[in-house]
Amino acid sequence: MAQQRNEFEIEVEGKTAEEAVKKALKQLKLPRKSVKIQILSEEQKGLFGMPGAKLAKVRVTKLR
Repeated sequence: MAQQRNEFEIEVEGKTAEEAVKKALKQLKLPRKSVKIQILSEEQKGLFGMPGAKLAKVRVTKLR
């Protein structure tokens, strides 16, 4: 799920923070060096360490 805050900032969820960052970069069509990355929440494992209990969420902002 992606939430476009404005044309320069997006919040994205993924199974991991890295996956969420990659999704955001792809949507913004920007390289990593052109953005500021904030990790809003890390993923949380489910029962017995299974993935997917809670997704990671990041905010990616274009540097000006």
